[in-house]
Amino acid sequence: MQMKLKSSNKIETNRYELEIEITPEEFSKEVDKVFNKQKNKITIPGFRKGKAPRKFIEKYYGEEIFYEDALSNIYPYAVEEAVKEAGLELVEDHIDFELVKMTKEEGITFKVKITVMPEVTLGDYNNIKIENKISEEVSDKDLEDAIKKVREDNARLISVESGSVEKGDVVNINFEGFVDSKAFQGGKSENVDLEIGRKQFIDGFEDQLIGHNIDEEFEINVTFPEGYHVPNLAGKEATFKIKINKIQKKELPVVDDEFVKDISEFDTLEEYRKDLKEKLIQKNKKKAENETENEMINKFTELVDAEIPEALIKSKCRSFLKDFEYSLRSQGLSMKDYIQYTGSNEEALLKTYRPQALARVKLELGLKKLAEIEKISVSPEELDNEYETAAKSYAMSAKQLKKLIPAEDIEKEIIYRKSLESLKNKILKIKD
Repeated sequence: MQMKLKSSNKIETNRYELEIEITPEEFSKEVDKVFNKQKNKITIPGFRKGKAPRKFIEKYYGEEIFYEDALSNIYPYAVEEAVKEAGLELVEDHIDFELVKMTKEEGITFKVKITVMPEVTLGDYNNIKIENKISEEVSDKDLEDAIKKVREDNARLISVESGSVEKGDVVNINFEGFVDSKAFQGGKSENVDLEIGRKQFIDGFEDQLIGHNIDEEFEINVTFPEGYHVPNLAGKEATFKIKINKIQKKELPVVDDEFVKDISEFDTLEEYRKDLKEKLIQKNKKKAENETENEMINKFTELVDAEIPEALIKSKCRSFLKDFEYSLRSQGLSMKDYIQYTGSNEEALLKTYRPQALARVKLELGLKKLAEIEKISVSPEELDNEYETAAKSYAMSAKQLKKLIPAEDIEKEIIYRKSLESLKNKILKIKD
């Protein structure tokens, strides 16, 4: 397509105005395409449908009958090419359009106002210092606590005929919740098993069951936390009517060689303890690595200086919401059902993602800038390998995937990972 970028002017922060020209020849070609596509649908008095000559159609409806559709076809590609030529990167946002002229003799001239990726400056990321607070060592107490948990996980539950609820018991209850003396949606259930001390319910709920007896009916009072996931309950005081149906006490097994044989592939307690300790060491190591990476990311994003367009943050919020929707679907729940159940709405959900979205956008912008500084690039081999790996997960060939996902999108993902890895290597060297 013969497109000319007449001008590119910054009009405000992250906003540019582009003036774009389409040659008369290119415009004429597109008008011809529109005519050929639509001619069989046009009816002119005196002619059978689709048989009227073009000059009669243009005379009857006006010479400009095909202009608007031709412009619609040309517009997306012309804007895309103009943005590239201007050396800008478009942000998904509303584009202001202004038609300057559109004639057969002069072609098309139009202006667009677009939002672009922000300019980014990066602080001294080479000297980020990390203080890792998690030790990889496993103490005797850590090991004993782990064995205690294994005992609890393999404990027998014995129903008692009488007695009151104690910490560690598993109780079966009926409950119904009320806010302002009115029952609320999702606040009623029967025959719910609850282990006292596991903190499965909101603070104060489990503790108030302690001391009550089988078949006893009573009320407890709690307050939903301010950040509760159901907005219309957040921060509210609630009363729950409770009935205790059953109490089960835990009988912990003796930890010996026979117990170990039952729960593992080992024959002796000594072998099991040695393996368990090694697993705890690896768990601590992984936890320490994750904490190091999270602290590194937090400190790195603090060094990112940019006036971030609101559209970029909103786009990331929508991306997080879409991921959440996929997660709901995997659990057999639709977004519509979730919203109805929680009493929330899409706008409120998007708002909750804003801090997370802002942090992620800053990280992505920072890593992109780091890649520019460090001259991190993607080789053809790396790109091909990425396509091959991704294609396997989609159960298709790399050739098919290349038609669906542009190389540019794949390259961005690779550069993101390589930049993050580069940053991590720098930080680990400083830390060591």
